[in-house]
Amino acid sequence: MRIDKFLKVSRIIKRRTLANEACSKERVLVNGKEAKPGTAIKEGDIIEIRFGEKLTKIRVKKISEHVSKTDATEMYELL
Repeated sequence: MRIDKFLKVSRIIKRRTLANEACSKERVLVNGKEAKPGTAIKEGDIIEIRFGEKLTKIRVKKISEHVSKTDATEMYELL
């Protein structure tokens, strides 16, 4: 799955356009490397996202195309 879509489906970022923009502006790292919006991710990958001064680090637990709002947090774990 593409990183921008994962961020939207897991509800880490509310809209895919914002996720795409965050990747384009080099605010997202996957396994320590800068991620483009189309970067493929898999289970076990570590994603780091910079929101201003705040750094959010998560591990991908599950990948799913469609998920309900209540199950979205099961797709990742905060580190």
